[in-house]
Amino acid sequence: MKVETKWFGTVDIEDGKILTFEKGIIGFDDFKEYTIIYDSEKEEDTAIMWLQSLDEPSLALPVMKPEIVWPDYDPVVEDEIINSLGGDIKNANLLVLCTLTVPSDLTKMTCNLKAPIIINADTLKAVQLIADNDDYMVRYPIYDILNDKKEGK
Repeated sequence: MKVETKWFGTVDIEDGKILTFEKGIIGFDDFKEYTIIYDSEKEEDTAIMWLQSLDEPSLALPVMKPEIVWPDYDPVVEDEIINSLGGDIKNANLLVLCTLTVPSDLTKMTCNLKAPIIINADTLKAVQLIADNDDYMVRYPIYDILNDKKEGK
């Protein structure tokens, strides 16, 4: 299917790449279908990806794998919410992403570790939830961490 986006122009999305958030995502409850758009041809080469709404062309959220900035990231979540993703959840191919806030001053870039997005790649269902971990911040500063990784530190 072809989708018009504000930031990426017309994008051709395969059916197997459409994610369904039955409850929407925080702040965007009415938008249910998304896809992930990568900035590079090789998905594994990209630290930052985009969660593009298929319902609203102007809605694209920057996201990243949290282990890039928090290596032992392990959100504590309610089983009921995870089970809503369907399939054999214990053996499912789950992808965890966190949304980013990227202000004009990039040194103030943050990652939301408190409200991860969990995607079941087997069922293509996804949910954003609130982690019960007390040490995960909504605005975790990541600029220095990403910069150090880029420089090989």
